[in-house]
Amino acid sequence: METLASAMRRENRRFKAPSSSAGAGVASGRVPLVMAFLSCLAWLYVAGRLWQDAQTRAILSGLLEKNSGNLPKVLSVEDKLRNLGCKEIGRKIVEAEMDLTKAKSEGYLWGNRTAAVDSEKKQQLLAVIGVYTGFGSRLKRNTFRGSWMPRGDALKKLEEKGVVIRFVIGRSANRGDTLDRNIDDENRRTKDFLILESHEEAAEELPSKAKFFFSAAVEAWDAEFYVKVEDNINLDLAGLIEMLEGRRGNQGLYMGCMKSGVVVSEEGQQWYEPEWWKFGDSKTYFRHASGSLFILSNNLARYININR
Repeated sequence: METLASAMRRENRRFKAPSSSAGAGVASGRVPLVMAFLSCLAWLYVAGRLWQDAQTRAILSGLLEKNSGNLPKVLSVEDKLRNLGCKEIGRKIVEAEMDLTKAKSEGYLWGNRTAAVDSEKKQQLLAVIGVYTGFGSRLKRNTFRGSWMPRGDALKKLEEKGVVIRFVIGRSANRGDTLDRNIDDENRRTKDFLILESHEEAAEELPSKAKFFFSAAVEAWDAEFYVKVEDNINLDLAGLIEMLEGRRGNQGLYMGCMKSGVVVSEEGQQWYEPEWWKFGDSKTYFRHASGSLFILSNNLARYININR
């Protein structure tokens, strides 16, 4: 006989089975809703970021366009010339400069205009001789003045015959010091100096002294030849004048005791040449006049003056 308890358990099982299946159905129906909701949130997030980026780009683009109008426009030289209409004028200026350089090379220097105009009335000098000297070479200068170099009235008479001789010296590194004053005092007494105001008298500046000498000599005197002489030699003045007289009218003349020689490329040896590699594989100097004395014709001296 079925008891009450077993009957009740059977009834309970019958009611519980349908409720569990209904709960499973409800749970399975919620999953698509949750997924759809999450998809909507993701779409809204991406759309918001894209809209924000678009707004940022629009703002930056507006600022850039606004500020670009305040920036100066970078123009090339060609653009500037084209805008100003000066391209043709620039070409004419270049041509004029070339004509001027050519005229200077041929002796038509504005600073020397008086000499050019009076060339027919006044005979051109034969030579300007520059004797290199230094602040400590006063005894050498006095020896020169008592030997081959005339002094006083004799020096003036030699100039009248077409030969100018001057001691060539620069200025002290300390302008206006005792060295400069002593040279100025000596020059006031002897009147036989060519003082190079733009040149500093120093051992390391010696290579540039020739440039300053020839430039100053060309501007001061119109001569056939310009001669550079060291103060450690005795010059045969009469023989030099005779030789130069026979070469009047020669252009492009570069004279002296011509020599060459091996370039010393080993550091530490005497006469070491730091730029020895510039002289090629043979390592020999090009043929040149010895530094003790060399002579340039008028047009070569003018070339140095123009291109100094």
